[in-house]
Amino acid sequence: MATTADFRNGMCLDIDGTYYFIVEFLHVKPGKGPAFVRTKLRNVVTGRILDKTWNAGVKVEEVRIERRPYQFLYKDDMGYNFMHTETYEQVSIPGESIEGVQFLKEGDVVEAMVHAASDTILTCEMPPNVVLEVTYTEPGLKGDTATNTLKPATVETGAEVRVPLFINVGEKIKIDTRTGDYLERVR
Repeated sequence: MATTADFRNGMCLDIDGTYYFIVEFLHVKPGKGPAFVRTKLRNVVTGRILDKTWNAGVKVEEVRIERRPYQFLYKDDMGYNFMHTETYEQVSIPGESIEGVQFLKEGDVVEAMVHAASDTILTCEMPPNVVLEVTYTEPGLKGDTATNTLKPATVETGAEVRVPLFINVGEKIKIDTRTGDYLERVR
């Protein structure tokens, strides 16, 4: 059990049987009336954001979450198969539980949020950015480096990304896995 005074970003709460991560919170002490806490909560399963206001001192059910590294092995009809990097235990995780799954390639290490009591995997987070090779894009023309124009490109995982005109097939690019945006060319 925890109270609203214990709130911190990233904390996981059990509200009516559904798990939520605290995205942000704010303690408010108005000049008149009791103090309260405004929170933005992200549903662990759906990823939807919920705004909730709590009276100060309310007790809430905290869920203990552990972060564990898992290495991606392969994908099959059961889902995405991962191996725990320390115990070598293999698990299958559905694609909906992995943020940025379209940029996942064999050998990548993700961080899984595991419910400590039941040992079930709630969600997986990709690294903030990944380096992938461009497998298809329209050829760039000489002198196309001055504009901010973007063109579609397919990377080795099959995902489509918008890249600058000077990027060609075979080049490696860095991609932000949270937004899917091109960051830079990697030499």
